Amino acid sequence: MQKTSKIYIAGHNGMVGSAIVRKLQSEGYVNLILRDSKELDLRNQTAVSDFFSVETPEYVFLAAARVGGIHANNVYRAEFLYDNLMIQNNIIHQSYVHGVKKLLFLGSSCIYPKNAPQPMKEEHLLTGLLEQTNEPYAIAKIAGIKMVENYAKQYNCNFTAVMPTNLYGPNDNYDLQNSHVLPALIRKFHEAKLKKLPEVEIWGTGKPLREFMHVDDLADACLFVMKNYNHWQFLNVGSGEEISIGDLAKLIKEIVDFKGELVHNTERPDGTNRKLMDSGMINKLGWKNKICLEEGIQAVYETYHNAKKNCT
Repeated sequence: MQKTSKIYIAGHNGMVGSAIVRKLQSEGYVNLILRDSKELDLRNQTAVSDFFSVETPEYVFLAAARVGGIHANNVYRAEFLYDNLMIQNNIIHQSYVHGVKKLLFLGSSCIYPKNAPQPMKEEHLLTGLLEQTNEPYAIAKIAGIKMVENYAKQYNCNFTAVMPTNLYGPNDNYDLQNSHVLPALIRKFHEAKLKKLPEVEIWGTGKPLREFMHVDDLADACLFVMKNYNHWQFLNVGSGEEISIGDLAKLIKEIVDFKGELVHNTERPDGTNRKLMDSGMINKLGWKNKICLEEGIQAVYETYHNAKKNCT
C-alpha cells in the first residue's frame, strides 16, 4: 500500500473509522476516500456499486456498522441484523467486482460463543451458542467473516478480518441507553459529580470481566495487518488484560473524582460473565498494543470534559 494509493475507509465518522483515518494521515497517506451516510447509504446495493465504479478504491477498511451497547443490541435486534448484513455484503461484494487489492473487515469479540473457553481463540468461532442479548449483531459479523473467507478462497481475493475486543476512545457514543459500558460510566460519573449526586447506579452485579483497548491501538493494528498480513484467517486484536465491571467503575470514579457511592442494580443484565480474547496470533506477527487502560481513560475523560465545558 503506497502513500498515494486510493484508500476507502467505510464508516470514517465512527469511533473506529475516524481512528483509522487519523492513523493513516499521521503515516502520510494522502489519497483517502471518505463518504458519510448522507452521501452514501451503504445499505443500498445500487448506490454502493455506483460508488465503487466511480471511485475505484485500491484498498478498503470496512469499519462501517450499526453498533451499540447491551441495551441497543437487545432492543433493536432486527435493525442490527439487517443493517450490518447489507452494509458488509455490499462493500465486500463490490470490492471483489471492482478488483480491490486488499480489504480489511472489522468484526467484534461478540462473535464468540457465550460459554467459549477463556481466553477466546480464533478457533472457538461457531463452537457454541451466542450470547442472546447481542445474537443478531454477532450473526451479522460472523457472516462478514465467512464472506471474507469464502471470497478469498473462491475468487482469490486478498480479503482478511480483525476481531477487536471492547473499544473506547475519541468519538465514542456517550448515550446512556445505546452506548457501551465504559463511555456510559464516564458520562454517569461526570454528570453525578456536576450535580453533586450522592450515588451512581451501575448495571448488573459488577462481577463480569471485560477486556478493553483504546481505539488508537486498534487503528495501529489495522494498518499493521493491511501492510503485513495476507490471509483470510481473521485475527483477534486485544490488550490481553481484563477488569471486572465493578473495578472499572471504581477506576472511572477515581479518574472523574466523584465522591459519592456506587449502587449496583442487579435487575439489569450482566451479559457474558467473561470475555477475554487470545491475541497470540497477531502478537506473534509482531504487533502489540501500547496504551494502558488507566492512561487511556484519563485521556478520554479529559477530552470529554473539555468538550462539555466548551458546550456550556
